[in-house]
Amino acid sequence: MDVLTKEQRHKNMQNIRSKDTKIEVLLRKALYEKGIRYRKNYKELPGKPDIVITKYKIAIFCDGEFFHGKDWEVLKSKLEKSNNSKFWINKISRNRERDDEINKKLMFIGWNVIRFWGNDIKKNVDECVKVVEEKIFDIIIDE
Repeated sequence: MDVLTKEQRHKNMQNIRSKDTKIEVLLRKALYEKGIRYRKNYKELPGKPDIVITKYKIAIFCDGEFFHGKDWEVLKSKLEKSNNSKFWINKISRNRERDDEINKKLMFIGWNVIRFWGNDIKKNVDECVKVVEEKIFDIIIDE
């Protein structure tokens, strides 16, 4: 494992985007091509979802595997052996808790929440679009 200097790590962290990430843009383009219109980074909702389909009350989050703790037990055991492990475990644990809190808040006010992992979007964006389309279909049927 390469050890980064403080400056290199700082530069890497600065380049991590909070909006308009590659995975968000990829999913948005695919949704748009299917005629699904949305808003991005919707500030009126808890957690500022990456993509919001207001017509159907669908909030979509595009989560990066590392920062949102995919396969948390495996990742956590790796982090325990790394530098600054306490910081990263606390940070990612808190992100996971916050994701759960936001999901609950959104569902409480009547929104449907969909979360996609970044690699799922990259590897199979069509399947992700299908999930959104199915959710829209379910909502229309229930009306």
